[in-house]
Amino acid sequence: MCFPGKRQKDTFAEPKPTPLADTKAQPIQPEQPVSPSILPPLSPISQVAQPNMPAPRVAIVIYSLYGHITKMAEAVKTGISGAGGNASIYQIQETLSDDILKLVKAPPRPDYPVLLPDDLVNFDAFLFGIPTRYGNFPVQWKVRILGCHRPSLEQGRSPGQDVRVFVSTGTQGGGQEITIANTLSTFVHHGLIYVPLGYKHSFPQLSNLTEIHGGSSWGAGTFAGTDGSRQPSPLEAEIAAIQGKTFWDTVSQYHGYAKSS
Repeated sequence: MCFPGKRQKDTFAEPKPTPLADTKAQPIQPEQPVSPSILPPLSPISQVAQPNMPAPRVAIVIYSLYGHITKMAEAVKTGISGAGGNASIYQIQETLSDDILKLVKAPPRPDYPVLLPDDLVNFDAFLFGIPTRYGNFPVQWKVRILGCHRPSLEQGRSPGQDVRVFVSTGTQGGGQEITIANTLSTFVHHGLIYVPLGYKHSFPQLSNLTEIHGGSSWGAGTFAGTDGSRQPSPLEAEIAAIQGKTFWDTVSQYHGYAKSS
C-alpha cells in the first residue's frame, strides 16, 4: 500500500464537507403564455355532418387482366349502393400489346371509362382494385396512375383523399396482406389517407374457416388460382360488399356529409 508523500495530495483524506448553500425554496416563476400571433392558424373542423354538404365523390379504380378484380369491384360498388352512396368504376390504361394479351389468353377488357392521373384530383376517395405482382403493384398501376407525377402535389394542393384497397392473388399467402402494405409508401407520397377494412364489421366473414377465402383486415381479396380459373366466391363478394359499405360510411362522416331524409 502506498502512502502520499509530503508534496502529494493526500487522496485518502476524508473529504471536507461542502458548505450548504441557501436551501430556501425559490418561488416558481409562472410560465409565460405563448402568444397566439406565433401559432399557425387552424382550419375549423366540423364535427357534425350537415345535410347540405355534397356527397363525397368516390371512384373505384381497377386493373383486371382476367376479370377477378372486376367482379370484386362490382361487389364493392353494391356495398356502397346499399349504404345509400354512389361510386363509379374506372379502369386504368393497359400497357400490354394486343399480341401479348392474346398470347396470355386475356378476356376482353371491361367496358369502364379509363381514369388518367390528372383525373385523381376530381374525387374525394378511392377504392383501388389491385392484382398482386410479387406482393406489389402490377406495372400498369405504377406506369399509368400511381407512378405518375401529379402537378397538384407540386403546387401544394395535395387533396388528402381517403383510399381503401382490395386485391386478387394466385394462392393463399401470395400477397393478400403484403400487397396492400406495400402500397402505403406510395400513398404517403400522394397524400392519400389509407383506411383499413378492419374486423369490426367483417370478423365473422374473415374468420370463417369452413372454406378457403381471400381477404384480411387490410382489405377484401380473392384467390384466382395459379391458372386464373378460380372466380370470386360468394363469401369473398360479401366481404367486398362490406368493404364498400363501411368505406362509404367512413368517408361520408369524414367529409361531413349526411344524407337528407
